[in-house]
Amino acid sequence: MLKLFIMERKMFFDAYPQIFAYAKYLRAHMTKAELMLWDKIKYNKLGVKFRRQHPMLFYIADFYCYSLKLVIEIDGPIHQFREEEDDARTKAIEEAGNIVIRFSNEDVINDLDNVLNQIRQIIEHRK
Repeated sequence: MLKLFIMERKMFFDAYPQIFAYAKYLRAHMTKAELMLWDKIKYNKLGVKFRRQHPMLFYIADFYCYSLKLVIEIDGPIHQFREEEDDARTKAIEEAGNIVIRFSNEDVINDLDNVLNQIRQIIEHRK
């Protein structure tokens, strides 16, 4: 039981309970781009397990692969005004031992095949 607790703490990087509640809300209200990408990566479709709206630290990663320590973020229009916040978030997540890749909503909606190819390349490199 203690081993499971320690693993969960590592997986969630000591996220606060409020973060878990908000992640649950976000899973029920995903954006069009998030839904499109989720449909292509869920159920180990790329050979690794991704979680969606995954709590970590003070943040919620759009998609997270624990085995590869890979975070995928899908940025909507609001992110053009939050560059400093996004940079701080990326830095904190990377300092916890993860890598972060970002795509815009437009990338996912208009060029999903290219997005998937980039993700596949990173997965192959990280395995």
